[in-house]
Order: sequence, then C-alpha cells, then structure tokens
Amino acid sequence: MKILDRKRAGVMVPLFSLRSGSGWGVGEYPDLPRFAAWAQRAGFSCILTLPLLEPSPGQDSPYASCSFFALDPLYIAIDAVEDFAGRTSLTSEEAALLEDVEGAPRVSHDKVRRLKLGVLERCFAHFETAGASSERARDLAAFEAEHAHWLPAYAVFRTAKAHQTGSWRDWPAGLRDADPAAVAALRATHAREIRFRTYMQWLAFRQLEAARRATNALGVGLIGDEPFLVADDAADVWSSQARYRTDATVGAPPDAFSAEGQEWGLPPYRWEAMRTEKYALFHARGAHTAKLYDAVRIDHVVGLYRTYLRPRDKTKKPYFDPEGQPAQLAQGEAVLKALGASGTEVIAEDLGVIPDFVRESLEKLAIPGHRVLRWEQEGGRYREPKTFPELSLATTGTHDTETSADWWDALGEWERTAFTALEGLKHLATKDHERWDDPVWAALLWKTLSAPSRLAIFPIQDVLSLRARINTPNTMGPENWSFRLPWTLPALESDAIVGARMKLVRKLCRDHGRAQP
Repeated sequence: MKILDRKRAGVMVPLFSLRSGSGWGVGEYPDLPRFAAWAQRAGFSCILTLPLLEPSPGQDSPYASCSFFALDPLYIAIDAVEDFAGRTSLTSEEAALLEDVEGAPRVSHDKVRRLKLGVLERCFAHFETAGASSERARDLAAFEAEHAHWLPAYAVFRTAKAHQTGSWRDWPAGLRDADPAAVAALRATHAREIRFRTYMQWLAFRQLEAARRATNALGVGLIGDEPFLVADDAADVWSSQARYRTDATVGAPPDAFSAEGQEWGLPPYRWEAMRTEKYALFHARGAHTAKLYDAVRIDHVVGLYRTYLRPRDKTKKPYFDPEGQPAQLAQGEAVLKALGASGTEVIAEDLGVIPDFVRESLEKLAIPGHRVLRWEQEGGRYREPKTFPELSLATTGTHDTETSADWWDALGEWERTAFTALEGLKHLATKDHERWDDPVWAALLWKTLSAPSRLAIFPIQDVLSLRARINTPNTMGPENWSFRLPWTLPALESDAIVGARMKLVRKLCRDHGRAQP
C-alpha cells in the first residue's frame, strides 16, 4: 500500500518492545499485525519499526547490523514454527529460562537468543527428517534462489563466527580474505550448520512477509528502517571488502549536542567503487526492502551525500567524502534514486547538521524529511507546526531522544515560555502544568497532528504517556535497546486508562483528517 498518498498518523514502536502475552521475552514478527489492529482503532494507519536486521554478533543495537539483508532470528515466533514440538518439549533449563525472560522488565537479548537458538536447532532437525521432500522444502529452495545474491555469504559468515574468535579481520588469512578455497573448505566442513542459518532466515522472512500482508489487510502500512551502514564485523563487509575502506571510520561532525562530534566505528563506503558499480548495492537494498515494507526510513540520509570520516591515523583531521558540494549532491541523489528504483517510498532521517542543499535535494526528489517539534527553533522562537512543509514527517521525538514527558519536565524557563507561546498552547504556561500531565500530553499530540505534514508519527512512549527511553546516544549498557511495554497486547486492548487515551487520540486524528477514510 502507499504511505505518502494522503495525510496519515502513525506510531513508532521497536518490535522488541512488544509483549504478545504468551511470548518468549521479546516481540515477534506476528505481533506486528496484532499491534496494528490496536493502532488502527486508535486512528493510526502506519507503523514505523526500528531496523529488523540481525545485529552484528555481540551487539544489541539494530543500527549495527550484520547484513543489509538478513533479518534477525530473535523475532521468529517459535510457537508458529511448524517444526516446533510444543512447549512441553522444552528442557527444564529452557522452561526456566523462558519464564525468566518473559517476566523480565527489559529485553534480555543474550538470554532470548540463546533460548531460541537451541529450540530452533531442534526445529531444524525435525525439518531435515520430516520435511525434506515436502512443499515447505520446495519453498525453502525457492527462497534460497530468490536471495542468492546475499544469503550464501551471510550463512557462511555467521557459521564461521561460531567457530572463530574475534572479528573476521582476526581470522586465518584465507578465510579472512574470503578466499574461494578457504570458503569452500568451510562449506564442506560445516554444511549442515550453514543450512541451519539459511533455514532460520527462511522462517524469519516468511513470518515478516505474512505479518506485512495481515497489517495491510487492516489498512495499516508498515514502514521499515534502513541503517546507514552495517557494523565492521559484518557479513557484507567480509564478503565485499572492495566496497569498504579500512583507513577510517564513520561518525558525525560536532553539533549542538556533541562538541566533539560522534565516533560510530562503522566502516566507510568506498564511494569510488560504488560509482563504478553504478550503485548496485543500493539498487539491491531498495529491491529488498520493497519486498518487506510499504515504505522505508533511511537513517542518517546526509551520510549518503557526504560521509564524515575519522582517519585511523589520528594525526589527520576528520573530513567529508566526497569533497565539494557538486560531487556530494550528485552522489546523494544517485544513491536515493537507486534505493527507490524498485518502488519503495523513501523517508529521510535528516536530523542533525544538515546543509541546505541536502534538504533542497530531498524536496526535489519528493522525499519527506523529519520535523521534530521540540527542535524546530529559530532565533529563540519555536516554529509553528503549520509552517512545516507538506512533504515531511512531523513527530515529537525519535528513538534516540528522551521521552516528551522527561523533555517537558526539564525545560528551562525561557524555553517553556517560548514553547507555550505557540498558537493554542497558552493554557500550558501556568505553574499547574510545569510538570508533565494529561493536558500537556494531549496538547503536544494535537499540535503535531495539526501540521500539514503528510505524516505525523509518534514514539509509542509519547502515545501512551510513558517515560522509559529506547536509547541514549554515545552510551552503552543494558538500558539501551531493551525497552518493553508495561502492557501485553491483550492488556493494551482492555486497559481502561489506555482505552481512554486512545479514544482521545482517535478523535484528534479524525479532527485533523488523518484517520482512515
């Protein structure tokens, strides 16, 4: 379905945050249509996820992926796998671990992965014996053929990671360099394990594809999130080393939030190689996302125009690649056209230090950028949302920001005065509303929905008036990427307080012409 065809309201929710009510400690692919049914009743007609790609081993961040193509097996719904013998087949240790992770207030990534991997290995063993000549086996073969441009290298890489220590750069020379003879030897030695990795991807893709169909059937579109780069310890970097540089890492330049800028440690594209290949990687990524989502948000879109490189040689200063606006403009537009060539609608994450020519380019390409209500300031005043361009995504925050509740409570006097000077917010300028409350919550939703922006998408915490954040940039720890909703999906539907909030949200969406027709 089309996402940008009319004004819509939507909600951003990490899949890992959902609770099915009888799950395995993390949200799962079939939870998307279950959540979409609730969202649709609240007036929303699109859902934005964080990346569903498999993270690099040892990572929890969905923006440090192992591949641009491989889905995360973490989200496979074990109970929906035909080869699963049922929960009575779990060992006592697995049953205890399941109870532990499902009852935990946060996602325990390592525990859930360990639990699911063990169960999926038994599912695969059953498939090998009971389904080798079945219709499902033929479907797996079709899946392998369809994804042959990335799947074999990914499966080999993930298998090698299980038998080698450290990064792929530390592997023995032949395997490190992806030498065909070394790869063939690993394939021969670990053929079954490689096949198991393929099996898990097949399950993940078929579950996500079914979830998208069910979500669309409700009149709700599914928006994916595409990371700017993969991690350095990734299948894509190992198998396509000529596409990535080794003399620098990628980060972000200094801005109002970070005087030193940010160091992400990601491997830079070798842009000259990308141009020689006529941006084949981005054509492939665009075609891939078109099979899974109705639209896709491109993270850090400015990096496609100009990548901020931090040389490993610290005597050299950081710089942009390519240099010069004409080359940057030509590159960014070529990449975005490649990503959208297969019909995927593209949304740009254009936050941070963004040169004017990039936003002008996005407008020319008819790609909406972001307008975050709290950041739209100029000359000590907030911009009226009614001035936001139609071709934009209006929102109250992102996965990297504190929630609106915490932001509001921390506002300084001048900023609170400036914000409440916006049209229709004067009633919040009293001491009664210095702390977050329901009138403030409703006013922020109302003000954002009033923008002419084609999309108004809210973080799930702001929809439900919660305070827990998803991620704090430049920090590491178990509090990042582990947020779980305090309600199960059935409880979301039955909770009286949530129901009252959603009744108001539905009215606001309808009043601003964003509810489903």
